[in-house]
Amino acid sequence: MSLFLWIPLLVPAACAAAAATRRQAPWTRPLGLASALVILVTGLGLLGSITAAGGEALTAAGDLFRVDALAAYLLMTIGAVATVALWADLSVPAEPDGWFTALVCAFLAAMTLAVLADNLGVLWVAIEATTITTAFLVGYRSGRRSLEAAWKYVVLGSVGVAIAFLGIVVLYAATRSAGHPTLSWVELVRLAPQLDPAVTRLGIALATLGFATKAGLAPMHSWLPDAHSQAPAPVSGLMSGVLLSVALYAVLRLRTISDLALGPGFMRGLLLVLGVLSLLVAATLTLTQRDYKRLLAYSSIEHMGLMAVGVAIGGTLATTAVLVHILGHGLVKSAMFVQSGRILRAEGSSKVADVVGLSARRPDLAGPLLLGTAALLGFPPFVLFFTEVAIIIAGWAAGLAPVMLIVLALLLLTFIGMSRQVLAMTLGPAPDRSVDDSTVARLPRKAQAPVTVALGAAVAAGLVALPAAAALGAAVTGLGVTP
Repeated sequence: MSLFLWIPLLVPAACAAAAATRRQAPWTRPLGLASALVILVTGLGLLGSITAAGGEALTAAGDLFRVDALAAYLLMTIGAVATVALWADLSVPAEPDGWFTALVCAFLAAMTLAVLADNLGVLWVAIEATTITTAFLVGYRSGRRSLEAAWKYVVLGSVGVAIAFLGIVVLYAATRSAGHPTLSWVELVRLAPQLDPAVTRLGIALATLGFATKAGLAPMHSWLPDAHSQAPAPVSGLMSGVLLSVALYAVLRLRTISDLALGPGFMRGLLLVLGVLSLLVAATLTLTQRDYKRLLAYSSIEHMGLMAVGVAIGGTLATTAVLVHILGHGLVKSAMFVQSGRILRAEGSSKVADVVGLSARRPDLAGPLLLGTAALLGFPPFVLFFTEVAIIIAGWAAGLAPVMLIVLALLLLTFIGMSRQVLAMTLGPAPDRSVDDSTVARLPRKAQAPVTVALGAAVAAGLVALPAAAALGAAVTGLGVTP
């Protein structure tokens, strides 16, 4: 069974190598989607087998790789979100581009490595690898703005991973002082009560702030709107849908160590500050935003802030809600960035003011946009409604009522800002144009399928939460979470 753990890592790596060597071959273009499907199927298989075995983790490569229910769940999420983004990209006719496919596959391999690794140092290397690959993907258009966004992403991302690296070094020093030098997640959890509190506090704080930068949490968020708005649509979907969540996965693991070494108060306070500040930034800038791709980017900051608040609350209910929210947000946001890319190609502008009256002119573009926005804003029956309610309830029960009131107020402001812009795009009066939009070809059904499936899955995720309770419970238990 341990050999099974290598599949989601080696297949994307092999696909990246194949695409890089045969850049113009027609068969290279589907390799990204094939890699995503392999990761999805492997994640589902691992999650099912681990749950059936009572949550017992699987290891490989001398315990360098370790997959528990949480890691398997994240692996499944990576595969599901990547499948939507790359399926949508494949549904649009285009010339084979081996370099682009190779970078995408390398990106998937790096995220898989981050989730599989039972070592904080290897996870850091994997996240740094995602920075390198996505930097090339963000600047792939080679325009001035995209190159500027790529450089900004590289600089700020490098600062973030440098801070995380310093925190990891400090944590290693803490374990060395305890007589058991290690960076293994399992060993760090075992040794946590024996670690020096002052050194551990510094290491945890630095590592959390570093990974929070990659997660797009304020005040280290400024790279995200530029990178997500300038990257090609499928890349934006991957970055928002899974890259941010993989960084949050690292924070989840760090919280377990922190709670055992320092008590729950330290990480709770730190993450509440980061989460509420992210919600404030998102709410403020959403109200004034006039670019719909940047609007989606600020929505990502909002959702990451809410998930950070959920991680801060802790307990079974909040942690489970965060895990489900990761999947739901990834699916919806991937679909929304795909849709925004199609609107950009059809309208030639990313400005809200240039894309009005879309419902009357292009209902094939307006319909998914409205549904996706409803999902992001937490309308039932989409799963994000249930997870947001669960986080608020958990926070209230944990004695954080004042914080939850602030969170609700900021969510309301984001709701107002985002809904106003999207309604202006879809339901506003049609602009005067020389071209008759009624003659423009509509998207074929096969091109609409990925977005439709993603939004449908975001509804289904809420309906299957109860049947999947065992798997989610195993994932939460693996973190050592207590009610």
